[in-house]
Amino acid sequence: MSGSKSSDPAVSPAEGFAFTVHSMPSPVVGDERRTRNGRLKMMLVLLVCAAPVVASYFAYFVVRPQGRTNYSELIEPSRPWPRASELALTDLQGRAVAPESLRGQWLLITVAGGACDAACEKALYLQRQLRETLGKDRDRLDKVWLVTDEQPVRPEVLQAIGTGTPATVLRVDRAALSRWLAPGAGTSLEQHMYIVDPMAQWMMRVPVDPDPAALKRDIERLLRASASWDRAGR
Repeated sequence: MSGSKSSDPAVSPAEGFAFTVHSMPSPVVGDERRTRNGRLKMMLVLLVCAAPVVASYFAYFVVRPQGRTNYSELIEPSRPWPRASELALTDLQGRAVAPESLRGQWLLITVAGGACDAACEKALYLQRQLRETLGKDRDRLDKVWLVTDEQPVRPEVLQAIGTGTPATVLRVDRAALSRWLAPGAGTSLEQHMYIVDPMAQWMMRVPVDPDPAALKRDIERLLRASASWDRAGR
């Protein structure tokens, strides 16, 4: 027809519309990438938090060994506080105490039965005196007495260790405790005191019948080495 333009019969309708189909990102791949990124960020945060602790211990125990002589025995590697399922703690009223509640402070631990013989009394007295002589740093150290039997604790002993800042007194199964703390060769668990850091790592064993001045030097050095990251209180 004159004045009209007919379509070219050689071109099919399908050829007039061309679509480019792009592959869509897999949601699974995206989730995996986000998970990896999240884990990497978490590891970086943990490293940043742990760096001061690692640096202070490295400086104290590795960089300057020639200028330091430990009186107490260093535990290598240090041993983390067991989980509640591995080391059940209770107070003297029989109520469960979470091991995590003891984190955040340096601990000086005495181990003895409830009857508390003369050696036990001497250790508890030394605990108290050492803490009081630390001056402004005394609130960074907690006194802990782990009672390893069901014997009643003598009231006069409780009264004595309650003077000033009370000691933390907890009952624990001796066999379970022996899987964490360990005595030196030829000695018993009760003959030593034990030093635990604020990260709940057992890291030093005090000699039997310790020299108070030498033990105090150990504790003061530890407190100085951790001063950049450890503060009083939990």
